[in-house]
Amino acid sequence: MPTPNLDRLSALLQGLAPRVSLNDQPVGFGLHILVDINPQKLGPSLENMALLVCPALDDMVLPPHAKKWMSFEVELDGPLAPMFLSEFSEQLLINLENADASLTQIVRLISSEMAATRCGQPLLINRAGDILLIGLLRHLVSRPQKTTGLFSALANPRIAKTLVAIHEDASKNWSLDALALEAGMSRTSYAHQFKKLMQITPGKYIERIRLNLAHRLIVDGIGLKQAARHTGYSSASTLSRAMSRLSIREQCAKHRSN
Repeated sequence: MPTPNLDRLSALLQGLAPRVSLNDQPVGFGLHILVDINPQKLGPSLENMALLVCPALDDMVLPPHAKKWMSFEVELDGPLAPMFLSEFSEQLLINLENADASLTQIVRLISSEMAATRCGQPLLINRAGDILLIGLLRHLVSRPQKTTGLFSALANPRIAKTLVAIHEDASKNWSLDALALEAGMSRTSYAHQFKKLMQITPGKYIERIRLNLAHRLIVDGIGLKQAARHTGYSSASTLSRAMSRLSIREQCAKHRSN
């Protein structure tokens, strides 16, 4: 079970830089509250509601007797976004009656707000999307849907400690020894457990975060030299070579998948 004193999500959310807005037809990553339209069930209640997490609107498949009641679009601008989105290669349906308490509470609040027109309602509902995302993340950490991946790793107390440290400052000169010490594990055990859960080595994970951040800085007009300094690379040429290696690996992976 997760250690309650460890904040697994604040650094993750900062690294995702999410913008959540009410949107009936979100093009990209969306959170959709569904209701069961079975005529025997009257009105939205947790017993007949579900949360559908969908990576893209075109991929959405609604369950039988269900319709969208409310949708939120989630845009992610942070360096952790690609790793986060890779966790949702297909849609995820969560029955709210059996979900984590944080998730059910925010849906109950939304449902209560929508029952009648109230002062400040539009602003509250828009802000509710941010809380809904946090509720979803808490649910996925407490009840991982897969045996591997980001949320399974965050559910592991020792590995989670190092993920939080990495997410807080990926530019730090993290050695395998330092990470193992943070986890309270031997170097070999830590490396094995991290790769087993994340399907990638700690070094590669850190490199991806750094390169994602560097790419965003460069797109925003920051020079290569400054981007290298901000992301923990010793020089612009070192960053340039790392970006080239990543591009080659991605091209090879794409070729193998085809």
